[in-house]
Amino acid sequence: MSIFRIIWLGQLFYLIGISMTSFALNISVFRQTGSATQFALLMLTCTIPPIIISPVAGTLVDKWDRRMTMIIAHILMGFLTLSLLVIATIGQIEIWQIYLINIFASIIGTFSNPAYKAAITSLVPPEDLSRASGMVQLSMGIQQIVGPLIAGAILDAIHLQGILTIDFLGLLIALTTLISVKFGEKIHQTEENNYQPSISFLWHVLWRDVTDGWTYLIKCPGLTSLVIILIVYQFSIGFVTVLFYPLALSLTTPSELGKIVFLSGISMILGSLLMSIWKYQWQNLITTILIAMSLSGMAIAIGGSRPSLLQMYIGTILFFFNTPLINGMIQILFQTRVAENLQGRVFALTGAISSAAIPLASIIAAPLSDYVFEPLMGFDGNWSKALIGQLIGTGPGRGTGLLFVIVGCFITTTAIIASQHPKIRQLELAE
Repeated sequence: MSIFRIIWLGQLFYLIGISMTSFALNISVFRQTGSATQFALLMLTCTIPPIIISPVAGTLVDKWDRRMTMIIAHILMGFLTLSLLVIATIGQIEIWQIYLINIFASIIGTFSNPAYKAAITSLVPPEDLSRASGMVQLSMGIQQIVGPLIAGAILDAIHLQGILTIDFLGLLIALTTLISVKFGEKIHQTEENNYQPSISFLWHVLWRDVTDGWTYLIKCPGLTSLVIILIVYQFSIGFVTVLFYPLALSLTTPSELGKIVFLSGISMILGSLLMSIWKYQWQNLITTILIAMSLSGMAIAIGGSRPSLLQMYIGTILFFFNTPLINGMIQILFQTRVAENLQGRVFALTGAISSAAIPLASIIAAPLSDYVFEPLMGFDGNWSKALIGQLIGTGPGRGTGLLFVIVGCFITTTAIIASQHPKIRQLELAE
């Protein structure tokens, strides 16, 4: 755990710097364009590349030294940050340049993230995996709060150049911690590593290894079922992600929305702290995941069920408190149930599959809310006088609220059904 704590601390500075830069670039895009479409495209440049290359990246991570993979990834991110800093210093950054930087940064992250997760298994004894997983989730919660908070407070004073400088310093700290420790030497060595590589040979090896990750999941029906549940969950969360701001702004002001977002980060940190001190047992690991998913569904339904700011706060606290528990426990399951030499490709493959559900849901959610549910739940809508209108209210935002109720109930029902699935229960009994 001592080596992991050093690496974790470096990664925390790294994540905070990235979060600050991301916030500053988002503001820059919005100030230049004022376009929600351009904002959506910015998100797609971060999500689409990992979905495409994650299977191959995970395969390569399993073949490479994981520590060296993270070091090289951090160096490349440093070059990207310096490039942005130079561009910002000599003139205004163009939108297409931000898109291009985002694409490269997301590709680099597709290699470093599975390397980090897979390296934890080498570094941490099994009894401490829950603590390590909780610390990873904690760093994400801190990133969500501290990055935008600091960037928003100092952006107008030090401008984008200052934010990028802080980001680069965080990268240097993370790189220093990685260089100062030893861990994660090559795990998967075969005779193929001794051959002189050719294009056809490399393609054969990569394709075979990518399919190995998928084959491994198929051969373990419990893991396959868990991935399917994760996809359904992430698809549902995609609706919440794209519709949360419109729903909140139908009830309150942007200033109050900022408080809700801040509270979401606090809740995530509290859930992560609980995860970091949790001594898990195989006998209730799956049960914990499904209970947390059920509570997340209930939180989403609570947030949308009435035009109440109090209920929005309650739903936010409950949802973000459970998020690190779900993510952390799922990570432990894969770390303890997947062979160590396959973890990089399995983490990358499952990450790509589940991540693809979020942009797909985003594409569906916005038009469904704008053109179907909002008109139905408007003051003069077809459902305004029906029972559903009397229960959740009518007017602006109530169609989106109804979608939240539907999605929340769907998540809770899915978790309850999954708890009775024999293959899922087999995972819980595995040792």
